[in-house]
Amino acid sequence: MRARTRAAVLAGKLARQATRSAGRGGTAIPGLLAERVAPEIVPQLAAELETSVLVTGTNGKTTTARMLAGILADDGRPLVHNRAGSNLIRGIAAALVEAAGPLGGLPAGSTGVFETDEATIPRAAALIRPRALVITNLMRDQLDRYGEIEAVRGRWVEAIRALDRSSVLVLNADDPSVATLAEYAPGPVVLFGIEDADAALPAGADAEHAVDALWDATSGADFIYERRFYAHLGHWYCPGVGRRRPAPDLAARAIDSHDPDAISFDLAEGQDALHAQRVRLPLVGLYNVYNALAATAAARVLEVPFDVATAALQRVEPAFGRQEELVVDGHTVRVLLGKNPAGMNEALRTLQRRGAGSPLHLLVLLNDRIADGTDVSWIWDTDWESLGSLTQSVAVGGTRAADMALRLTYAGFPAPHLPSDDEGIGATLEAALERLPAGEPLVVLPTYTALLEVRERLGRRAGARGIWEGA
Repeated sequence: MRARTRAAVLAGKLARQATRSAGRGGTAIPGLLAERVAPEIVPQLAAELETSVLVTGTNGKTTTARMLAGILADDGRPLVHNRAGSNLIRGIAAALVEAAGPLGGLPAGSTGVFETDEATIPRAAALIRPRALVITNLMRDQLDRYGEIEAVRGRWVEAIRALDRSSVLVLNADDPSVATLAEYAPGPVVLFGIEDADAALPAGADAEHAVDALWDATSGADFIYERRFYAHLGHWYCPGVGRRRPAPDLAARAIDSHDPDAISFDLAEGQDALHAQRVRLPLVGLYNVYNALAATAAARVLEVPFDVATAALQRVEPAFGRQEELVVDGHTVRVLLGKNPAGMNEALRTLQRRGAGSPLHLLVLLNDRIADGTDVSWIWDTDWESLGSLTQSVAVGGTRAADMALRLTYAGFPAPHLPSDDEGIGATLEAALERLPAGEPLVVLPTYTALLEVRERLGRRAGARGIWEGA
């Protein structure tokens, strides 16, 4: 290995140690510094991996990557994983530096599992040359940063066309914007989807708010949905064009969501439902069924035995802020990230099931920083009305707290508690905890940068590990 690369690894490790000693995560700084010392450190270290997987998409990439890492760990494979969710090139570099030994080399036989930002995929794929590229879904998110979904899809087409012929594209068959990417693949394609008609939304539900795939990018023909499971994910076709949702290679059937703490389903390969494995996933929501399908499909590409993959899913723990629960001062605090209409609607749907028996106490945190998207108009496309009658109290915080309070007022919530001008997220959280009735739980619904801050504070109060250490 080149002396410059060894120096870059050492510099990155020292930066990581310094940031951790200062009580900070240091999820990107070590990679940023290592890249400055050795600009080619990512492809050089990635070349030492036995195999690798990139996971991208609008929603679910952190949880999918975490599930896949858990499956591979159960299969006894050494892992390099950007588990804290730092998903730009600097975050991937930081994960490689952390896994490298003192002389710069990676452990023999290592598998890389890298969550990757939607806009970063072309460069990440070119640097890492993955064995598999997993795409979970494509939805509206941070329009000021990414542009419309057609622009994001165009970047993905660029990345896919440049893949090696040996690379496998793992796609969501139920998302037409994703499934139709298969035609650009130079190599094999594996598809996953849901085959349970009983799990579909009622006709017309959410249709005016969260359906982001309206027409086929090639022909311009409208998509027609025979059934939808959430947002625009479902069974679709284009009349008169011949495009139709393809049969998935890996499917979820017989979905049972009655358990408030888990969702169960049959996981089947191909069309053979007789040889399916029953999985009890200790997370809730159909979106987590999709995440489990994506992770299992990628694991099968890497030749993990089917029974190992399904067994690992039943022990998965939530990623930070994704249905994570912590106990603070005798209160259970549940954190559900929501950063776009489709993702927040699924969080609200999850709370509808949990809140049916007892009124909810909510803290909604809305930021408009670069990583959140500076345009917060998406909150008006979210079905907050579905939760108003189930909520006993609500507080708001973040840089756009007033906008959030206005939206919740229109949605029929109790009068939201607004922070004072000098109250940051930490003070807002403390005030919300103090107002809780004895023993009552608190649900926190933050956008991305608000999640990082509130989770750090909750973690310290609950004695939980930091984000960079895994939830």
